[in-house]
Amino acid sequence: MDYNKTINLPKTDFPMRAGLPKREPEMLARWKEQDVYNELLKKNEGKPLFNLHDGPPFSNGALHMGHALNKSIKDFITRSYAMRGYYTPYIPGWDNHGMPIESAIIKEQKLNRKAMSVPEFRSACHAYAQHYVDVQSEGFQRMGVVGDWAHPYLTMNPGFEAEEVKVFGAMYKKGYIYKGFKPVYWCPHDETALAEAEIEYQDDPCTTVYVKFPMHDDCGKLGGYDKLFFVIWTTTIWTLPGNLAIALHPDESYALVKAPNGEVYIMAEALTEKVMGIGGFASYEILETHPGSFFENMLADHPFLPKTSRLVVADYVTMDSGTGCVHTAPGFGADDYETCRRYGIDMVVPVDDQGRHTDYAGKYAGMKTEDSNPVILNDMKESGALFAQEDIVHSYPHCWRCKHPIIFRATPQWFCSVDSFKEEAVAACDDVRWVPGWGIDRIKAMVRERSDWCISRQRRWGLPIPVVYCKDCGKPVCTDETIAAISALFEKEGSNAWFAREAEEILPAGFTCPHCGGKSGFTKEEDTLDGWFDSGSTHFAAMKRDQGFWPATVYMEGLDQYRGWFQSSLLVAVGALGQGAPFKECITHGWTVDGEGKAMHKSLGNGMDPYEIFDKYGADLLRLWAASADYHADMRCSDGIFKQLSQNYLKFRNTARYCLGNLNGFDPDRLVAPEEMLELDRWAVTRLNGLIAKCFQAYDDYEFNAVTHAINDFCVVEMSNFYLDIIKDRLYCDETDGEKRRSAQTALFLILDTMTKIMAPILCFTCDEIWQVMPHRSGDDGRNVVFNEMNQPFAGYALDEAAMARWDRLIAVRDAVNGALEAARAEKKIGKALEAKVKLTVPAEDAFLAEMDAETLADLLIVSQAEASVGGGLSVSVEGAEGAKCERCWKQSPAVGSDPAHPTLCPRCAGVIAKSAMLGTP
Repeated sequence: MDYNKTINLPKTDFPMRAGLPKREPEMLARWKEQDVYNELLKKNEGKPLFNLHDGPPFSNGALHMGHALNKSIKDFITRSYAMRGYYTPYIPGWDNHGMPIESAIIKEQKLNRKAMSVPEFRSACHAYAQHYVDVQSEGFQRMGVVGDWAHPYLTMNPGFEAEEVKVFGAMYKKGYIYKGFKPVYWCPHDETALAEAEIEYQDDPCTTVYVKFPMHDDCGKLGGYDKLFFVIWTTTIWTLPGNLAIALHPDESYALVKAPNGEVYIMAEALTEKVMGIGGFASYEILETHPGSFFENMLADHPFLPKTSRLVVADYVTMDSGTGCVHTAPGFGADDYETCRRYGIDMVVPVDDQGRHTDYAGKYAGMKTEDSNPVILNDMKESGALFAQEDIVHSYPHCWRCKHPIIFRATPQWFCSVDSFKEEAVAACDDVRWVPGWGIDRIKAMVRERSDWCISRQRRWGLPIPVVYCKDCGKPVCTDETIAAISALFEKEGSNAWFAREAEEILPAGFTCPHCGGKSGFTKEEDTLDGWFDSGSTHFAAMKRDQGFWPATVYMEGLDQYRGWFQSSLLVAVGALGQGAPFKECITHGWTVDGEGKAMHKSLGNGMDPYEIFDKYGADLLRLWAASADYHADMRCSDGIFKQLSQNYLKFRNTARYCLGNLNGFDPDRLVAPEEMLELDRWAVTRLNGLIAKCFQAYDDYEFNAVTHAINDFCVVEMSNFYLDIIKDRLYCDETDGEKRRSAQTALFLILDTMTKIMAPILCFTCDEIWQVMPHRSGDDGRNVVFNEMNQPFAGYALDEAAMARWDRLIAVRDAVNGALEAARAEKKIGKALEAKVKLTVPAEDAFLAEMDAETLADLLIVSQAEASVGGGLSVSVEGAEGAKCERCWKQSPAVGSDPAHPTLCPRCAGVIAKSAMLGTP
């Protein structure tokens, strides 16, 4: 008889090789037929709401690793809550307006924006943005992200624009929005104002200068000095034509310092030694000292223009660098502007939209700011106005899109008065759960430190600022009536109507100026809104409008969004709605970098394309990568990392395959009851209970790497290294429907069912592949794993702490036995472990091993025979097992051949064969 045919060998259609690049698209097609997103919502309708509101990516490029990380984490969150009893709507969104699209379309399509009508140019931008919405949507769906892809929210959609107009109107009505003339970040390359969130800092080399401003009028306080100068310091030479004042700290001591050349310089006493050293003076004499307030309202001559500069005092002047005498140009700096306004000094802005000096700058008129630096420097050298110069590298702001250096420039702009509700915004942060916890300190600091928000842009592709100007009085007009009319128009025709229609066609019939009653008509505002105002309005213009609830449960984006989307959303919510933060929880992730921790750039050749990963490894490996490390820090990615992750993936897949192979023909509706289950199997289920608790907590904490690590450890340590090895004999050689085998199968089913559901939010393809081939209980939804809730701990099967402690001791003894077996194998005492008999001496605390059935102990140690006695400590000896080898199970036993019908079998195997023959089963 061929006894091999009587073995319960594993049988499953689940392949060892994943083949994800080929299999995943097939699964996506099935999911599309199932309409997984809408079916999931139907399944969970009436359950508690959990809503992750999508932070909109910009629709101006193909999928990249940052997108992949972001959307993977979001999908982990929504799936994990859906599978734990929550209703989880997820509407993907895109940010469509703004300079990046204008710049890209001009560059790529060689468009001449100024030769096109505004509606024509905007239509081209709309088509460009829609193209990349489609491109990115396809990529996100390829990743398996579950959402309402058929109905995304777009900030360029008419309905969204109509609601955003209402947000603007609400903030304007409260007095939070105003038009002002003050310095803002300005990009000369793109000719537009920028918000703080649109600024990136880079290290730039520059020449710093110490410049002499001759005394013009000392208010009669100083006398007898022929050559007396205030010495200022600046890193931006080009701003010197705009100088109108010199700021000193009112309480710091300032010295009149005489140099060997006979000139006398005024500077902070605390900085004298350093500054004079830079000026090349080894010796000098301090003639007198006075507090900064002593010099207030004196006048100095400009070093190269025919005008004077007033001496003013300001508390922000520090003694950290420079001379203590601060060059003040109100057209180029916020502090300068406020100080000069306090002194009634007129505003001067000697640089135009393109970053060129105006006629006010004299001989430098028409020059670009960066080109004027060396010319002004040389002129000051020749005139003697230069005290000293140094070459340094400093951190300087650049435009986030074109990457060119920006300037600070005063222009008429629309602002949101953050100061008016700053404290309310800060207080709202206390009602939010921040992940990581330090997020609350970062967002509060950024809100407290920020100046008023410049919300206007000198661009065409954006939401028009919904303000008109009276032709009679020139004042801006924004009322409930105008907002309602503009909102209704945009809802019907989109915001292109603003540029296609005259103001009179937009406003209500017969509308008159609320300021002067004028009837001469109106002109439209030409600027558009900052894109951050668009995205900051999504919670109202998309989530509340389209889904009917507010606030969101969670916002989740990159670290840079503390000054971007998180902050703009917070400010719009508090400013327009007055209802606190638009999210209950806020989570951040880090950047994606290469394997060495360097930023990825095409020029460096160290970037990774998500589609290359799909084609080589599959989307599940990309998802596993996103869940493999602490995403709050930077996430490294390289081919080497993905190869290593492939090994971790295979451990999970092979564990599932082991379970599937041994559950062939198993009926999960006939689970072995806890009281009938073998203690080893209950040990495995108790360990499983611990895994469930750990993973549930990790999902609550959004620590997905803790989930994957816990699952990997469970597969390797508890399963592969211990449990699965031990039960293999029982699964293969016991009678097919015997209680002992079914006990192991019950444990395997609970393990597989649980692990598949726990990992389904992360390995969504693989876990659904497992789900399609595994047996199910009658209450399960076999269509897709995501339609089923994760298992709670199986309390009825759990062992108590004392029992689990005994198993910990047994595992420790087994480790010692394995070491002894390896040594015996090396000494040629035995070949395989089943050729061994193990004799144990155990300490008194392990006496339970001596009391254990010898056959059970041998099975646990995976040897043919074992005996244990109590002694002083643990000792292990190995010798050859007694008796003959069973042809079927390979264990050695003196009882082999005791059944004459099966002379080469042990009693257990002979009994199984006899019972099978009696039942007529093979």
